[in-house]
Amino acid sequence: MFITEAFAQTAPAAAPGGTDLLMSVLPFLLIFVVMYFLIIRPQRAAAKRRDELLKNIRRGDQVVTGGGIVGKVTKVIDDKELEVELAEGVKVRVVRGGISEVRVKGEPVKE
Repeated sequence: MFITEAFAQTAPAAAPGGTDLLMSVLPFLLIFVVMYFLIIRPQRAAAKRRDELLKNIRRGDQVVTGGGIVGKVTKVIDDKELEVELAEGVKVRVVRGGISEVRVKGEPVKE
């Protein structure tokens, strides 16, 4: 008298192709695509420009080291090191990776 009858509900029919899985993964894919174009791609381009800049340093270029010291390249020792003149008669060896900026490009040197 006080108890009502309970009726079983049928489960919704599963859609073919697994759209539930696609809808749960889609936000993650969209986030990755946005991150790629806003963060990863520009960072790669900047790293490529920096590598090209460091590779093309030659004698006569005015450079700034990572510590902020400005000098003139007097000799390219090898692929990894340069000789930089900080003042007249003061020369130091600097690793190419320690160069933060090339200010003035020197004249091409005839070797």
